[in-house]
Amino acid sequence: MARFPRKKTDRIKGIDRRTLLVGGGAAAGLLIAWGTWPRRYAPNLNAAPGETIVNAFLKIDRSGQIIVIVPQTETGQGVTTILPQIVADELGADWRTVAVQSAPISPLYANTLLARDWLASDWTRLLGDAGDWALGQYATRNALMLTGGGTSVPMFHAACRDAGAAARVLLCKAAAANWDIPWESCDIQNGLISDGGDRRTKIGDVVEQAIGFDLPAILPLRQGQDGRLAGLDLPRLDTPSKIDGSHNFAADIRLPDMVYASIRQGPIGDATLAGLDERSASGVTGFLKLIRQDRWLAAVATNWWAANKALDLADPIFTLRGTPVSSATIDDALEAAFSGTSGRRLYAQGDLLPVFEGATILASEYQVDAGLHLALEPLCATARVTDDGAEVWLATQAPGLARAAVADALGLPESAVTLYPLHAGGSFGRKMDWDVGVQAVLIARDMGRPVQLLWSRLEDVIQDRPAAPAHARMAAKLGRTGAIEGWLAKVAAPCAMTQTWARIADGALPHQAAADTADKATRLAVAGMVPPYAIPNWAVDHYPADVGLALGFTRGNAHLHGTFFTESFVDELAHLAGMEAMSFRIQMLGGNPRLAHCLSTAAAMGGWQGGIAGSGQGIAAHMMNGAYGAVMVEASMRGNRLSVGRIIAAVDVGDQVNPDIARQQIEGGLIYGLATAMGASVPYEGGLPTRAILGRMNLPRLADIGEVTVELIRSTAPPAGVTDLAAPLVAPAIANALYTWTGQRLRSLPLLGTT
Repeated sequence: MARFPRKKTDRIKGIDRRTLLVGGGAAAGLLIAWGTWPRRYAPNLNAAPGETIVNAFLKIDRSGQIIVIVPQTETGQGVTTILPQIVADELGADWRTVAVQSAPISPLYANTLLARDWLASDWTRLLGDAGDWALGQYATRNALMLTGGGTSVPMFHAACRDAGAAARVLLCKAAAANWDIPWESCDIQNGLISDGGDRRTKIGDVVEQAIGFDLPAILPLRQGQDGRLAGLDLPRLDTPSKIDGSHNFAADIRLPDMVYASIRQGPIGDATLAGLDERSASGVTGFLKLIRQDRWLAAVATNWWAANKALDLADPIFTLRGTPVSSATIDDALEAAFSGTSGRRLYAQGDLLPVFEGATILASEYQVDAGLHLALEPLCATARVTDDGAEVWLATQAPGLARAAVADALGLPESAVTLYPLHAGGSFGRKMDWDVGVQAVLIARDMGRPVQLLWSRLEDVIQDRPAAPAHARMAAKLGRTGAIEGWLAKVAAPCAMTQTWARIADGALPHQAAADTADKATRLAVAGMVPPYAIPNWAVDHYPADVGLALGFTRGNAHLHGTFFTESFVDELAHLAGMEAMSFRIQMLGGNPRLAHCLSTAAAMGGWQGGIAGSGQGIAAHMMNGAYGAVMVEASMRGNRLSVGRIIAAVDVGDQVNPDIARQQIEGGLIYGLATAMGASVPYEGGLPTRAILGRMNLPRLADIGEVTVELIRSTAPPAGVTDLAAPLVAPAIANALYTWTGQRLRSLPLLGTT
């Protein structure tokens, strides 16, 4: 048992009116209160023998190996290649010498971009630049290391570039001092420092000397294209180890004297453990112990199969307070939200009232079911708790918050907890939550030896934090020319991102987080609903709801349902106007040339026939966070099964560092979106999903997917995030395609239902 005194870890609270109005005046109070806080942070990296810490993003050893510090979690999106490629490009390194190390928890690696997007409120927007500054400082000073929302490259591109540039300058200064020449005449290419003539030296030979020099006030960036790595399709650094099996995921960790655990947590909602059969569990070979908490039961054994079998035989019974969640109660809650008092108009332009008054309008209703994550790797963590503190091996998208939660659960100071961040075998946002890490350390403390906790697939599905279900009521009026004159979107949906923050930062239980945010209208719940088209009068209203599900961070977040509502309804309006769907969109994109280019490119590459009856062709376009994309699909029905023959995507995501990885992420997003359209949802009844086997979820198989083409449109714009862009586009494009194939307008996701 740890001997540390009980210490309640301070939870990171959300930014609200009270915390912003500091010292009497909002902006003035913040400036006075926070202006006295420290603003400079030193790297907290460890250096092995022979390694030299150059800056917070870079170490170099004597052999010339370049070790790039990556502050983001690798979930398959390629960030452990892209960020090192930025550093290596600016440094002039040989790609074969580049290695990667995960960053420790530090304010230097705070993701202020995602924090600003996630935590922005009416109050921070009211403060303008001061509110934006406050959110950035809040994220930095709380070391909010967050991975998600496609923010890795936009957030850390400049920092990685500057880290490489700083190292290049220092190394050139060291070499120039040895050669007694101006450092400006030196350069680095392929890992060798040269003076432009015959003199050359290796990076590792002068790195220890280099850190003694000062940097210029303005860092000179590399010029020209000779030897540049940016823009090349360099091989991923994590591919070899994943191919040969040496890559360590959470379930691969092995510690001396380690045992294995499985867990049961009851039905969805406010469930507490009420009883179990201890005697039956004890008969399993290898079984060691049952560990009981208020809300879960874990079995520990010498192997995971035995632990899971013991849980089956223990047959835990849970008491559920409140109404058990079901598909019917979810739908009822969303419909009831439209007549509730918490709805708010969050976006508006022009004046809709005179446009709609006395006019003939088109109105349609849509709905989206909660979408499961279904990552390849179920949640897993390994923990060791000793008298000196705790260690936990965990794939987490929020390492600082996870460490704080572990410390709080054990009653330890955060300094006594070491968190080893691992790569995730898929996530899609699921590993933003840290529950499995807390459970693992509690079990390890009880056992007095290292424990690896792995959730079963059944547990992973039951306790998933899915994407939000949503209902929408769409209305629009067309003008005489066919253009949209008025547009109104009313969306009933809980906010998954608000719930996620309440859990991971404030420590709220899942059912508490859902209930506490049930009356809070927020822009995060209707992201993707602002139409990208030139519509003179439009509005978006949000009606919050408590549907009884704990919801979570996902790929695309609210854009998943927002884009489906918007692009499906635009297609309906095009047919009502008697115009082909692409031209209908293009006529309203005069002020959005990048999206118009994507749309026309996808249509040209796909051989767009105008969406005529029987063509099976559908199209959709969307933009988010500086990324623009359009998708054209060819789809048909084979009996009662959907078949997608072709998917063509044209995207403008800025000047990408590694175009091949960008294509991989767009392709992955397309398949993720296809899963959202076909399955990835389950019906609920009695507080449980009615199925939990992946083979029964109508997920896409290779036979269902034909040709996939991704066109990256050349752009000189800054690189945008690509992980979230494609997923929201697929479902509306398929729905629009099936309308031309069947003549029926499908307004629900999954498109073929969840029965």
